[in-house]
Amino acid sequence: MQNKVLFLLTLVLLSLSLHAQRGVRVAYIDTEYILENVPEYQEALTDLNQKADKWKNEIQVKLSDIEQKRKDLSNEKALLTKELIEEREEDIYFEEKEILDYQQKRFGPNGDLFIQQKQLMQPVQDQIFAAVQDIAANRKYDFIFDKASDATMLFSAKRLDVSETVIRSITRTSKRKQAETKAERKAAEDEDLVPEVNLELEARQKALEEKKKERESSIEKARQEKLAAREAKVKAAEERRQKILEDREKAKQAKLNTRKGGTETVKDSQEAVKKEETETTKTETKTREQLIEENRQKKLAEREARKKALEEKKRQILEERQKAKDSTNNKN
Repeated sequence: MQNKVLFLLTLVLLSLSLHAQRGVRVAYIDTEYILENVPEYQEALTDLNQKADKWKNEIQVKLSDIEQKRKDLSNEKALLTKELIEEREEDIYFEEKEILDYQQKRFGPNGDLFIQQKQLMQPVQDQIFAAVQDIAANRKYDFIFDKASDATMLFSAKRLDVSETVIRSITRTSKRKQAETKAERKAAEDEDLVPEVNLELEARQKALEEKKKERESSIEKARQEKLAAREAKVKAAEERRQKILEDREKAKQAKLNTRKGGTETVKDSQEAVKKEETETTKTETKTREQLIEENRQKKLAEREARKKALEEKKRQILEERQKAKDSTNNKN
């Protein structure tokens, strides 16, 4: 913290001294933003993250195996001698130590991940430094700060941000290195100079672009809301239709069950099914309250029909029993 304060005080004093002679030109970059917009760095970072995930999975699998071995040993201790228990505990200890050493090798302070991250960052950092040097020389900047560094920036005007210029410079350098034909190399060399940019014009253009994006986002949001409302209506209609079909199927099944109980003829069943289909067709045009009331009345009617069928069946059983009893008495 003291070093930061001293650094900032030194910059302020130096700026005041230079300002007495001429206007001080200051700009800044955002290293994190630049790295996010360098495709080669992002691709290499993705590969490195995949490799790190693979290492983590390997370590997790091995640690799970050791934990399972501990559980197995705990369950089998009653059946093992003291020597065997100590031998297996020692094996588990050495296996665990190997895994922890492997973990330190991959993810430790001087591990493979740290080394490869450093190797990945160094070329990009060199490109950023070279681009900043060119920009400062061509535009006569006195200071160019890094927004992502330890030096705290309490305020930074967007018009002073030259990160996009650094990205363009890195892109041109990459094109020049990848150029195969003479014409491509000549075009890349012509683009290599850092142009003088009107910062105020860039700021206005960015403001207009942001407003355009906001407007497009608002339009897209409204369109999505309309689509969602339309889909909700279609879904509700489909659910109502599906419920009507289910009620019709239940009514058919109830009629068939009633017919099997001997309380309704085949003709009545067919007429009832036909009538039910006609009623269902009519029901589709009725209101929700009418559908609920009609379904309730229908269920009551079906319940009465089942009750009547059971009573009829019970009466038949009692009659058959009475006949059998009378027949037995007549024989005696």
